[in-house]
Amino acid sequence: MKKTTHQTGFYCLIAAFALACTSCMATFSHAQSAPRQSLLALSKGDHTLAIVDPATLKVLARIPVGSDPHEVIASTDGKTAYVTIYGGGSLHELNVIDLVAQKPLKNIDTRPLFGPHGIVFTDGKAWFSAEGSKAIGRYDPATDKLDWSMGTGQDRTHMIYVTNDLKRIYTTNISSGTVSILVDSSVQPGKSAPPGARPRQEWIHTVVPSERGSEGFDVTPDGKELWTASGENGIISIIDLTTNKPAGKIDAKVFGANRLKFTTDGKMAFISSLQTGDLTIIDSKSHKEIKRIKLGRGAAGIQMDPNGTRVFVATSADNYVAVIDLKSLEITNRIDVGINPDGLAWAVQQ
Repeated sequence: MKKTTHQTGFYCLIAAFALACTSCMATFSHAQSAPRQSLLALSKGDHTLAIVDPATLKVLARIPVGSDPHEVIASTDGKTAYVTIYGGGSLHELNVIDLVAQKPLKNIDTRPLFGPHGIVFTDGKAWFSAEGSKAIGRYDPATDKLDWSMGTGQDRTHMIYVTNDLKRIYTTNISSGTVSILVDSSVQPGKSAPPGARPRQEWIHTVVPSERGSEGFDVTPDGKELWTASGENGIISIIDLTTNKPAGKIDAKVFGANRLKFTTDGKMAFISSLQTGDLTIIDSKSHKEIKRIKLGRGAAGIQMDPNGTRVFVATSADNYVAVIDLKSLEITNRIDVGINPDGLAWAVQQ
């Protein structure tokens, strides 16, 4: 039987309504299935941020980011991610990602600070290194402004660490072969200060020698030592953070060292190598090598599972993230997050 124009329009309307309902149900189902905790992984080749369920190791979403993403961090409430768009020191963007809706929110222009790379989120703000400007900066989401910056005067200020009390900032300066230690020595306003004036923030900057090529670094859980590994000669430099002075070196032969991370209990340090693809594990107390795991042709970002059972390592040259059991120190799984994975972070939704 031939359908009338009215009937055809009616059937099309019903089909469109059904499709819309199906789409809404799929979106709702996807949002419901998102875990409270997620592993975030950047793909430099695909220009995406992958959200991974750490329980199933399945990629839940791939969100587009800028042309050269290097590091990522999540906000304290786990609802927002910040991605540095680096460009070897030439670009000037932070990409802001909605982790709940799983979509891009906005791009922050960091100029006059160029080459944002390392990034942390502390006290409700994103703190980042600006390699192209020999500086560090801070973005406040509440005001949507860059509200503070400070120069290091060092070449290739690359990675950054901010203590929870906001009193100390650490950076590695790759080409200078140094570590910058900035200590907040705030001064209360004088008698002539206007009513309501805030303390003047005065940073004392100490430059501590390490090895040229020192890039990846971490601070021991007790806050007493900083370890940084040199990609040029494979030496780990140790800095005493109570005196802000060099405290020794470990000739670990981690050539091509890229990142260094301590386990949550501080007993082991993991160092990835972009040159060899090895993951070297060092005993934090004895300074002896425990094991060297061959991951592939090149390894970069490292992220510890907060529960202390696993470590995730971006095996960049082989296009996967390795999952390693911290008891057996063996690879237990691989995650495909895209081409040339690098920066990793953890998000916990509050």
